[in-house]
Amino acid sequence: MGSQDVHAWADLPAALGVAVPKLNELLKTDAQYQAFARTDAITQPVTFGIKAHGSDNTILVTVDNGKGFAATGSYTKAAFTLSALPEQWQEFFKPVPVAPYQSYWGMFGMNIKQKGIEILGDTVAYNEFTHFWRRVLEVLREAYCGPTPVDEQPETDEDYIVGRYVYVTAPVWGRCKVFYEQSGEGEQDIVFLHTAGSDSRQYHGVMNDPRMRAKCNMIAFDLPGHGRSFPSTSYAAGAHTNTEESYIGCITAVVKALKLNKPIISGASMAGQVCLAVAIHADTVGAGGTIPLQGCDFLTMDRQWHDRSPFVNQSLFNPEWIYGMMSPTAPLVNRQLIWHLYSAQAYGIFHGDLDFYFGGWDGRSRMASIDTKKCPVFMLTGEYDWSNTPAMAQATADKIPGAKHKTMPQLGHFPATENPARFVPHLLEAIEYIQATRK
Repeated sequence: MGSQDVHAWADLPAALGVAVPKLNELLKTDAQYQAFARTDAITQPVTFGIKAHGSDNTILVTVDNGKGFAATGSYTKAAFTLSALPEQWQEFFKPVPVAPYQSYWGMFGMNIKQKGIEILGDTVAYNEFTHFWRRVLEVLREAYCGPTPVDEQPETDEDYIVGRYVYVTAPVWGRCKVFYEQSGEGEQDIVFLHTAGSDSRQYHGVMNDPRMRAKCNMIAFDLPGHGRSFPSTSYAAGAHTNTEESYIGCITAVVKALKLNKPIISGASMAGQVCLAVAIHADTVGAGGTIPLQGCDFLTMDRQWHDRSPFVNQSLFNPEWIYGMMSPTAPLVNRQLIWHLYSAQAYGIFHGDLDFYFGGWDGRSRMASIDTKKCPVFMLTGEYDWSNTPAMAQATADKIPGAKHKTMPQLGHFPATENPARFVPHLLEAIEYIQATRK
């Protein structure tokens, strides 16, 4: 791979050179691509394109049962085409891209729009085949740059987490059988909240960390209908929704049922937003501090109907949509865990949670009312998150008297899961700040 002027990227197949034919060889043996492609449901080959904006010369990738091969030609031969400006592709095809160029979803944006990014052709097919074009782009980048350097993570042989069920009653959701896990022998109670459409297995790396076990009594629970918790009986299957009232009510019920003493509440994404709501309702919840991860006071993004579609496979679309929000240098096993968790949830759960995350939560007029002497707030944001960026979190922290915010390098939207070894030092700093401030 040599350095190139941005003008060279106006013709994407030419800019990538021998990487295109090399892609053909790699797809034959790539375990992830083959896992997606080996299905008799693919009865007819489908071709998609990848090109630079303003050029007709296109990388054409044909997906078939157990096969995949690339050629070049006109984008008109493709069912759909991923198009971006030359300078955007130049950023994407770097060994370690900066945010949001680690993924085409990030480039495409939802709340942050970039000019020049567009999907040409059949947009439903684009969403149906998102797992194919995502993996092809990753393999193509590897063909051009070589493998992306990733952090190593040693395997462990012991696990210190125990789990059980508790019955709680929450507004909207009613009486629910909720699963929670516990680890640690420390004096500081802390409750971890999972992201939208997922569950608390996201925190296993943190809850097994010896530093955290010594300092904290850690609780992580699955919201009703998520992961291992039973669904609410208050709504029909597929009709899940989330509101500030139900979310705060459920957290409060768990804190009281487990008799926690001024716990710190922490969570990412949707849970990062609710941590700010917890700070507003600290007396009701009984909270003694919050650590919002990937949170802000208001977020508007384009709603996707494909995450609750009768035509697009939710167990493929949902994990693919969020996969590119992570740091590209995070251990692969952890990124694959996030993919798995998002593929495993029930129909409509993710979409219903986003009723809260995408504008349902609005704390803009209430941030100044948070009493950070009673409930300190320390916000943490991964630099690779293109949905809730460090700048958005900082702008929110600036509205809260006494709040702190810190950007975390080499972490993204799921910091606790992506790379616990990098995340825990930031988390401990936030906990110690809250304890000192509260005293």
